Amino acid sequence: MRRPRWKAGIAAAAAAALALSGCAESGRGGDNDGADNDATLIFGTEGEIKTLDPTFSSDSITSRVANQIFETLVRLKPGGVEIVSGLAESWEPDESGTVWTFHLRDNVTFHDGTEFNAEAVCFNFDRWHNLPPGLAQDPDMSYYWQALSGGFAENTPDRDDLGDPLYVGCEATDELTAVITLSRPSSKFPGLLVRQQFAIHSPTALEKYDADNVGGTADAPQWPPYSLEHPTGTGPFKFESWDRANQEVTLVRNDDYWGGKATIGRLIFRAIPDEGARRQALLAGDIHGYDQPSPSDWAALQDAGMRLEIRDPMNLLYIAFTIDSHPALEKLEVRQAIAHALNRQAMVDAVMAEGAEVASQFGPPILPGWNADVPQYEYDPDKARDLLAQAGYDEGELELDFYWPTNVTRPYMPDPQSIFELFQRDLEEVGIVVNPVAEPWSPEYLADVQSGKADLHFLGWTADYPDMYNFIGTWFARPLPQWGFNNQAIFDALAEADAEPDADTRYAMYEQINAQIMEFLPGVPISHTPVAIVFAPNVTGVPPSPLLDERFETAQITG
Repeated sequence: MRRPRWKAGIAAAAAAALALSGCAESGRGGDNDGADNDATLIFGTEGEIKTLDPTFSSDSITSRVANQIFETLVRLKPGGVEIVSGLAESWEPDESGTVWTFHLRDNVTFHDGTEFNAEAVCFNFDRWHNLPPGLAQDPDMSYYWQALSGGFAENTPDRDDLGDPLYVGCEATDELTAVITLSRPSSKFPGLLVRQQFAIHSPTALEKYDADNVGGTADAPQWPPYSLEHPTGTGPFKFESWDRANQEVTLVRNDDYWGGKATIGRLIFRAIPDEGARRQALLAGDIHGYDQPSPSDWAALQDAGMRLEIRDPMNLLYIAFTIDSHPALEKLEVRQAIAHALNRQAMVDAVMAEGAEVASQFGPPILPGWNADVPQYEYDPDKARDLLAQAGYDEGELELDFYWPTNVTRPYMPDPQSIFELFQRDLEEVGIVVNPVAEPWSPEYLADVQSGKADLHFLGWTADYPDMYNFIGTWFARPLPQWGFNNQAIFDALAEADAEPDADTRYAMYEQINAQIMEFLPGVPISHTPVAIVFAPNVTGVPPSPLLDERFETAQITG
């Protein structure tokens, strides 16, 4: 077994880590003294990678691996949410916000030697746009292209959710200039392009290895050679092997990388589905790090000398009201009563990670468009009882089905049962009868709550890209069964904001919409929770990303 080389210096490293008193660190390496530039870094993932082609993925495990092999036109600034240059050095829209010109980096090559240029960019966008009807257009296969464009050149018949695509076309006006035309302006563009699903692949490799020939079903795809053995990007690491029997993907340094060589020689992603096993593997020296350690383990990991990096929260846990599921929920006073009944701060203190905060609206304060002046719903059981009485409900007369998920944890939802039990107690304290409905997360819970069967349920969201629309637009831009309301004023406001090409104007519109949503109160935003990533004591140089978007080319291993 390959074992990380960090145990020899663990005592000194642990002392240094403890001296930090548990503070999150920058993640940036120092002067590289003592670092092994040919070292192998092994990272434990929470599950097995599904495919090496991120086009057909939406899971964070595949995205993390792809993030080392491929690059996007724009990317996130390391450790932050600012969109900065990637394979495009600069970009600008026209006045209408529908024609975007990307000025590309020169002297960049794909891992197979193919030249990166504007024609390669257009080849990739046209590939996504022309994915054939059927399996490739299944929501589980090409979710992010559908989230961006809304449709394809030829949509799968009977897919009512697919419409006229946002993407119109791409033109290579010269070798390093790609001009992308949209049918309408959208807040998603270019922000959503930071996702690895929009990474630029070698056109040569895509054609040679039959990249689009995906068979089987969405649950059991039959992948083409490209997805299994030949992912070809421009990134700091190149694909070497995928040991599917042992669930391990190995990457090696790309010595011809345009941005400078990676500071480690080899990067291995090893699937360890059980969180306890990942923790033990780190403590035993079998891996160098893993993502999303349980908040209950943070102190113990730090005490053992591990480097705990804590990200700024870019997520939200919320309780949704399925308003058309119960006559009571159609009354604003009842929705307000529930909001005042929930002791959200007590739940955060009891269940969530250190640094979590009660949410005031359906988006995190780190994003432009957050509004400090939205209507507030402080914990006030007496006010909740008064509001229920105003709505015509005496104590014990209102019964609601409250769904909660089993067999799952999420960064924003570390202990669903405890969260549910605390909120059940709060609601019963003000006279609401709670009928618990516990279901396995997938497929029962997700299917039932998203189809509108629950009166109350809780879910959450971690941002795909750094724009407030990714939160409030995802939920409230159109009627959805899980919310069960039809508020045309909110739908229209979000449509207008989404189509606003000027970012500052759009952010001001988001502020007003956040206030509008909280006045209507389709649910209760609960909390924003910081998420950690943990490394061995001698690993530095991996800035923690709020969007879980870490890259490892600057990682350093000493000792």
